[in-house]
Amino acid sequence: MAARGELDTYKAKRNFAATPEPSGKKGKARKAGLTFLIQRHAATRLHYDFRIEIDGVLKSWAVTKAPSRDTAVKRLAVEVEDHPLDYGDFEGTIPAGNYGAGTVQMWDRGAWEPQQDDLDAAFAKGDVKMILHGERLKGKWALIRLRSDRGKPSKRANWLLIKERDAYAVPGEGDANMEIDASVTTGRSLAEIAAGGQEWTSSKKTGRAAPAAPKPRAAVAGKAKKPHGFVPIQLCKNTDYPPHGAGWAHEIKFDGYRIQIASGGGHATLRTRKGLDWSDKFQELAADAEKWPDAVVDGELCALAENHMPDFSALQAAIADGHTDDLIYFAFDLLFEGPEDLRKLPLAHRKARLQAWLDRIPKAARHRIRYVDHFATTGKAILESACRMDLEGVISKKLDAPYHAGRSSTWLKSKCRGRDEVVIGGWTSEGGTRFRSLIVGVKDKAGLRHLGRVGTGYAAPLLKTLLPALKANASDDNPFKGKDAPKGGRDIHWVKPVLVAEIEHGGYTDTGSLRQASFKGLRDDKAASEVRDKPWAPSDPAKEKGAPLPAEALAIPGEKPKKPGKLVVAGVTISNPDKILWPATDDHPAITKGELIRYYELAAERILPHVADRPVSIIRAPEGITGETFFQRHAMPGSNPRLKLIDVKERKPYVGISDAGGLIAIGQAGGLELHPWGCAPDDPETPEQVTFDLDPDEGLDFNDVIAAAKMVKVQIEKLGLHPFVKTTGGKGLHVVVPIRADKAARVEWDQCKAFAKEVSEIMRRADPDRFTTTLAKKARGGKIFLDYLRNGRMATAVAPWSPRARPAAGVAFPLSWPQVKPGLDPKAFTLLTAPALLKKPDPWKDFRAGEENLRPVLKTLGL
Repeated sequence: MAARGELDTYKAKRNFAATPEPSGKKGKARKAGLTFLIQRHAATRLHYDFRIEIDGVLKSWAVTKAPSRDTAVKRLAVEVEDHPLDYGDFEGTIPAGNYGAGTVQMWDRGAWEPQQDDLDAAFAKGDVKMILHGERLKGKWALIRLRSDRGKPSKRANWLLIKERDAYAVPGEGDANMEIDASVTTGRSLAEIAAGGQEWTSSKKTGRAAPAAPKPRAAVAGKAKKPHGFVPIQLCKNTDYPPHGAGWAHEIKFDGYRIQIASGGGHATLRTRKGLDWSDKFQELAADAEKWPDAVVDGELCALAENHMPDFSALQAAIADGHTDDLIYFAFDLLFEGPEDLRKLPLAHRKARLQAWLDRIPKAARHRIRYVDHFATTGKAILESACRMDLEGVISKKLDAPYHAGRSSTWLKSKCRGRDEVVIGGWTSEGGTRFRSLIVGVKDKAGLRHLGRVGTGYAAPLLKTLLPALKANASDDNPFKGKDAPKGGRDIHWVKPVLVAEIEHGGYTDTGSLRQASFKGLRDDKAASEVRDKPWAPSDPAKEKGAPLPAEALAIPGEKPKKPGKLVVAGVTISNPDKILWPATDDHPAITKGELIRYYELAAERILPHVADRPVSIIRAPEGITGETFFQRHAMPGSNPRLKLIDVKERKPYVGISDAGGLIAIGQAGGLELHPWGCAPDDPETPEQVTFDLDPDEGLDFNDVIAAAKMVKVQIEKLGLHPFVKTTGGKGLHVVVPIRADKAARVEWDQCKAFAKEVSEIMRRADPDRFTTTLAKKARGGKIFLDYLRNGRMATAVAPWSPRARPAAGVAFPLSWPQVKPGLDPKAFTLLTAPALLKKPDPWKDFRAGEENLRPVLKTLGL
């Protein structure tokens, strides 16, 4: 094999006088923003070309089968020649007689991060760890080099590609990904690419015959004249808790209508769980489905409330009002694809087929349908997360099970159930004597507020203690107050409001009544006067509208929270607020998740102008900075619906924030850093600022950075622009220039980046002993690196006021220029000092007022 990062072998196999393939020019080596991709290659044998960017090339392996998220599955990966970076854009056909003849499909793509600091040592050892951020593959993966082939020295560089255990592992998935036959870029199957794809004359002639062209599946080739008839649906059995062990996947239970959609022949039919035709009720979704590939899909139709959570009441209101345009169909199973019956396939295979089928839907008909991903972490953890998000519960499904009509033990439903203490105000009977239900409430300012009736849970042993207590506290007076107080009657028996019952229930209705309440027992250890906390509080506008909570709800950073436990901030339920995200050091106390949430709430008005409605990359550390940290760009399984989705012309949208609730949702998910694009709101294609990152070499004093920032300021002001400055939460400074993004002044990303580069080069040429524009560490040599690369499309920079996932809990703090003077200490701006700093005027209050037209400046610089 050629040395890593060289393209000699690649060049030797190709005749570039006769092929439009990339000529093999080596790219610039990068340490961050590395790409990875998988090309599905129907050559002599179907295989998967796994490629990761290293040293300016694509390091490549031919993998025998589709990578599996099952940690027990190991894929043979044969190392092949390195490819140029440009090769990562190819999807098409390599004609017969050429090296690699066959059809190539872009099966996955994204970014990757090495888990080891020294990649050279990792390759030498033959143990390469990576984190993938692809469309289909995510999380931790490993490449392990084999030392021998069946006990003999290996003539080839053979490796194993293995999924490591993490939240993205799917034990029991096996070979399910082999079912996915759709490009992540075009949605085409291999057969469709072979029939109409571009052709590359791929190499020097080999004389080899071309492999047989991929044949379309019957599911794709068949053209129905009308939609398939109704297929009896599978139902769930109820269980108290999700099942344990491998082989189970868990999906969120959505609160909506179960709908089966059949599409075919340019028509579509929407049917209920009983087979009733409801196409006319949801005409907008039916019109979309007419454009879908032929299939029968199983899913749930939901309305999303203002907090983007499924809301059954909102669904009923939408239907009653005829406003069904915004309903979302969550697809979780594929029963037929074309004429092919998939019900006998294992669930894992059906889900893979569903994912590929969704990729084939035209973009114009895709915005009302969502894929329901499944989670392979413990069902208990998923249920707890669902309950914290006020969702209905979790559906657990066997990955290896076929689709069965009717109730089956391979689909289990675990519902979220609450437990509360309530005050008994009365009871109902049948015929005046036989016990039927309790009438309960909770103490309010006006007295006892009615919560409804508790109708189940009365086993004989419980009644033996309950009935005597009720009769001993009998009363002639109705203890309930307010307009919703129940009225008396022959079978209504009032009691003094002194007895406390513990109940389990399925939540509360919009009017505050209990759902499906079940009696668990009397609490002799509690007085009725203690039961004052409202389990449901419709009259609390602060929590409903996202207004700040009282100071006692969450402590200021550095103080111990006064009310640990579950909290609701800006409409987002906060779990584990006492979890430590920044451990204590000699210089500062530990900082908890609740304190991070409190900071986001306090700083929202200052953060949002710089991040709202823009794509945001988030550094998450759910277990704190000492645990696993990772970059999130796209919405992930379990992402809070309060987060916005922003289309950046890729297969999957990026995560965005639109309000304080979205910011709080990021904190709830352990999001410690915010790195937005430098684009205009709701316009990812238009830059609205230029960022110069001053990154000092090790050993330089911060005063050197201060002096450098002032020099950059002078240069920018000479060009008629207005620079602003902020700390980075680390050892550097950012100089940021707002620019106009309106139609008359709009510039392209390439122009924005070219401007930043030219100014950086002017600075370097003026003082080469102080500045460098070379990324490599070895070129810095006591200099300040002027990083202009944060100004391309998809590039990011840490947001003003964003925390940093570092031991000091620093904050990227906006400064006024008079503050930028010798003695400035960037370590003074942390989550501990932020609450006091937020009380002072915002140094960047007039940031947008400082924007100028960049076009004349580009002309002046000859760009």
